[in-house]
Amino acid sequence: MFYRIVTSLTRTQKQLLFMLMDAGMIGVAMFAALALNATVNPNLPLMMRLMPLVGALVVLGGVASWWLGLPRFKLNAYDTRGITRTAAFAAVCGVAGVALDGLLVPSLSMAVYFNFALLLLVLCASWRILLRYATTEIYRRGQNRMRVLIYGAGQTGQQLVAALRHDNAIEAVAFIDDNPTLQSQVISGLRVNAPSAIKDLIARKGIDRVVLAMPSISQPQLARIAHRLRSIGCEVHALPSFAELVGEGELKKRVAPVTIDDLLGRNRLESELPGVSHAYSGRRILITGAGGSIGSELCRQLIGCKPDCIVLVDHSELGLYNIDKELRDLSEGLTVVPVLGSVLDEKLMAQVMAEHRIEVVLHAAAYKHLPLVECNVLSGLNNNVVGTKVLAEAAREAGVERFILVSSDKAVRPTNVMGASKRLAELIVQDLATRSTGTRFSMVRFGNVLGSSGSVIPLFEEQIARGGPVTLTDPKVTRYFMTVSEAARLVLLAGSFARGGDVFVLDMGDPVPIEKLARQMIEGAGYTVKDVNHPDGDIEIQITGLRKGEKLHEELLISSDMLTTPHHKIMRAQESYLSEFEVATALKDLRNAITGLDEELARSVIARWVERGEKVPHTEEKQSV
Repeated sequence: MFYRIVTSLTRTQKQLLFMLMDAGMIGVAMFAALALNATVNPNLPLMMRLMPLVGALVVLGGVASWWLGLPRFKLNAYDTRGITRTAAFAAVCGVAGVALDGLLVPSLSMAVYFNFALLLLVLCASWRILLRYATTEIYRRGQNRMRVLIYGAGQTGQQLVAALRHDNAIEAVAFIDDNPTLQSQVISGLRVNAPSAIKDLIARKGIDRVVLAMPSISQPQLARIAHRLRSIGCEVHALPSFAELVGEGELKKRVAPVTIDDLLGRNRLESELPGVSHAYSGRRILITGAGGSIGSELCRQLIGCKPDCIVLVDHSELGLYNIDKELRDLSEGLTVVPVLGSVLDEKLMAQVMAEHRIEVVLHAAAYKHLPLVECNVLSGLNNNVVGTKVLAEAAREAGVERFILVSSDKAVRPTNVMGASKRLAELIVQDLATRSTGTRFSMVRFGNVLGSSGSVIPLFEEQIARGGPVTLTDPKVTRYFMTVSEAARLVLLAGSFARGGDVFVLDMGDPVPIEKLARQMIEGAGYTVKDVNHPDGDIEIQITGLRKGEKLHEELLISSDMLTTPHHKIMRAQESYLSEFEVATALKDLRNAITGLDEELARSVIARWVERGEKVPHTEEKQSV
């Protein structure tokens, strides 16, 4: 009820109310001054004789209060200036009382008027302070306030508490500080607690947010504290220092982000790769893995080629929804068909190709995260190998003109299941290419794609953002990098160059040392690397050891024999492949392993038919291919 009354008053109504309260204090102050004076007997006849004087002072006081601007002072803004104005108001009323004293018989002593002025000053200041407190409580109880913990009881934290006392929407509940000498003390009216008490305070005090008020510590330290707090389920915000807010200190620092050329080890190739519109204009194209990083970029680049129809295949509902919506927004009039399903579904793939008269298939669907596939061997092999077989045979049966497999540099002498699955997929496509007269099968092989899901760049960015450490498998590890647009353009070019059974690779420049990349990203974010030579650095690089099946250095070619293509940056590799009988045997054994949930049998198929690198999980020797 009180909240409704307070919030319903207009500004003019509040000012008139304040003026009347100032005027009302005049009568209280006068009678209190008479009571305090020992020479005056405040009996009823005297009080009656004083009524005209008090009435006149009330009227004059109201006018003086308005003239001095006291009613226009907000309660929250009542400070030293307001008290000075109140003192002037009390003095004016005291002088007016002395001037009107001649109207009384007998007159009052000067001591009465002096006490009257002092009491009026105290009363007018007091009612404002009390009313501010009462109004604040009314507002607090009448609306939901955000309750916050202040992490850091230093100068910035104290300034924040002082500022929040003027805010009706936020309430500072307590301080948190790592300094043991401050814990259990009361600073700025709030108790200082140890960090170990945060979880209990959040539950007991109904805390909505923790504010980090420690601008003097480094950003990585701040990020680590914030990450720890978020892990216990509370919202965390960091507060800069007031010097930073006006442009001084850390905010003035300008950092130099890592350039794409540094990551690639060469110049970007988008401008060097020729257009491919002629190969895809007016065609009916099916893209698997359309919601992934490579698949979605293929879709975007194909829009410019003006195809007749694009069929999007993906088993991720969210990925398919996003790319379908994006293509419809970007290209009016283009026929876009989303198909939610797996490449392992033989009937669905055959139906889709026949129904939409597919002419070109771009096969980008695959499980590609090395550690996950290493832990899920059968699922990875089933999707990457059997799925490729199902899709490629459906394409051949449907009379598709071109089939392009998106492969990986990890398929070259693989030491892991994911790479082996991609090599087996290549061997299947190579075998079909030797026996197909209508469909031209080809493959394109490239390295790591910048920014793709699960790649090292987003991982390093996330680790740096939370203050480190940045994890590195081995200080000697190197990788090839390319942009997603380069990868997509290369896949499309491979389709236009394909003659059948081709393996296309891109001149990817020099491999990039991942430790160098980590250092560049840390320093590019404005931090320093913490190591033996720099123990006071911000972010540490931790060596975790190579993961199971991971190589120190990736390769792009199995053999050194290469042929040229119409573009000098793209090569056609000449590599051996399995016979039709060998492929059929490998697939039969692999299907048996998958059906029987026999991971050891599946690994033995890999060991037998795939040429491997130095680090091999099993000892079986591969037969000659």
